[in-house]
Amino acid sequence: MFRLALLDDYQQVALQSADWDALSPECTVTVFHDHLTNESAIASRLHDFDAVMALRERTPFQRSLLARLPNLKLIASAGMRNAAIDLEAATELGIVVSGTEGSSRATMELTWALILGLLRQVPLEHQATRGGAWQRTLGIGLDGKTIGIIGLGNIGSQMAEVARAFHMDILAWSQNLTQDRAEANGATLVSKDDLLQNSDIVTIHTRLSERTRALLGGRELALMKPSAYLVNTSRGPIVDEGALISALRSGTIAGAGLDTFDQEPLPEGHALLGLDNVLLTPHLGYVTQETYRTFYGQTLENIRSFIEGEPQRVMNPEVLDRRR
Repeated sequence: MFRLALLDDYQQVALQSADWDALSPECTVTVFHDHLTNESAIASRLHDFDAVMALRERTPFQRSLLARLPNLKLIASAGMRNAAIDLEAATELGIVVSGTEGSSRATMELTWALILGLLRQVPLEHQATRGGAWQRTLGIGLDGKTIGIIGLGNIGSQMAEVARAFHMDILAWSQNLTQDRAEANGATLVSKDDLLQNSDIVTIHTRLSERTRALLGGRELALMKPSAYLVNTSRGPIVDEGALISALRSGTIAGAGLDTFDQEPLPEGHALLGLDNVLLTPHLGYVTQETYRTFYGQTLENIRSFIEGEPQRVMNPEVLDRRR
């Protein structure tokens, strides 16, 4: 019997997002809708499973946890990059890690939803209208405003494409950004400080790494205009959360749109939940019907090919000669 666990199915859509009946009758599929944070509890739950599907980075699989899962042979990750999986440890332990494709534009779309929601006060006006009020705020238009894009890779370039359609001026910066790439996207390459000082909207589209952790702290946020907004749909720890909360409380910046956080899900009573000048979404950047069909459908393919002895979309190919 091959035992598969589908983890962190918050929305209870895993079983409807792929044809799991296509797996061998000897493969059992167990879905977990809740989220565990205690490593011992996770190890106890997953001890008997041969494979798990990690839905993005919701449950981390670090060395200490992997060492407590002697039966685990395969981690099927949603996406081809997953910073929450220790690939080196998995390889040493003979655990195959496979991945999937994802959505190419979903995160960009949500980022613009946050920007427009902030500048046009959509959540406040929605609640006011439902309560019988009418036209409570003055919105802010995008035409002629300056957007600062931190990270001009795949998603950042998509952001620039839409910003041009809104007739915005585009500034861009990242550690490795070149003049040629900036110009190709209609952006002006500037220093990080110049971007922060001159942008009406700052949006983050760089990967989390040791170089980008706490990339924006108190000093950087203080450079922004009091009328400027910060949007983060990348990873929470790229922004110093404590410094951001202080900046939002003090009015150092006008507001923020956040889809990612240091701790996910956000714990009850978190300081961000009590602020009126933030627009919060629960890490929805990739969460669309189309993306989930890709995640779960290709995970099904990865599970089936692994069972058949021919793993595909392997993220740590050096493990293949030593897999469990």
